Amino acid sequence: MNTADETAPQPIIITEVKGHIGTVTLNNMAKRNALSSALLDSLTAALGDFKAQSVRVVIVRAHKGVKVWSAGHDVRELRRGHQDPLGYADPLEQALRAIRSYPGPVIAMVQGSVWGGAFDLALSCDMIIADETSTFAITPVNLGLPYNTTGLLHCLNRLPVNFIKEMFFTASPVNADVAKHWGIINHVVPSTEIEAFTQNLAEHIATKAPLAVAVVKEQLRVLTDFQPVAAQVFERIQNMRREVYESADYQEGIDAFLAKRKPEFRGK
Repeated sequence: MNTADETAPQPIIITEVKGHIGTVTLNNMAKRNALSSALLDSLTAALGDFKAQSVRVVIVRAHKGVKVWSAGHDVRELRRGHQDPLGYADPLEQALRAIRSYPGPVIAMVQGSVWGGAFDLALSCDMIIADETSTFAITPVNLGLPYNTTGLLHCLNRLPVNFIKEMFFTASPVNADVAKHWGIINHVVPSTEIEAFTQNLAEHIATKAPLAVAVVKEQLRVLTDFQPVAAQVFERIQNMRREVYESADYQEGIDAFLAKRKPEFRGK
């Protein structure tokens, strides 16, 4: 009996191209699609392949009916020891830039819960289609993690400041109806219909002039990303972040997560 196929490691993502539509399916369910460097690098590479094939619309999704779309940044891979855990070269930041600069719409099709860095990933997509099981939470305060300025700007470009503060300060999940109300989600679609709805939307967009779509997306990206910050202000922000990721609280947050216990933050 040949068991080679049964024992071979499964790909961490699954890609498919049909016509002008490319699909990336997150495929690390054993780790709840945690955003490891391997998964993120594979996602970035897949977008590069789609671009080379002139794929006009990309769908990013998990498997049908999952309870967790993605558990967020793989905490075990977060930098420690006085290093910025969310620096410019971090695989998550590279993947977000790849999504935002892709020359065509990237649609997140969400079923189940979205946590931490995965919220930033979904929010970096051009549209989010979600079903009634979807929830969204941004959770750095659970780890004592100072979120980076780029990630906060992604939120500011989409959401009111008071709602951003509530999401960041509480780390509590918001359900599909609340997410729709605040503009996180474009459409809430029943789970029985979400695949067909998302595919139909992608196919409809793919019939439009791809160069015109691409230039509108790039114009909007440039206009929303253009946030002039004085050098001294940026340096102050980075210094504040450094004080947090060099703190005992950050160490405690990571240790508690890995030990599966409640952290005891002391503000030091």
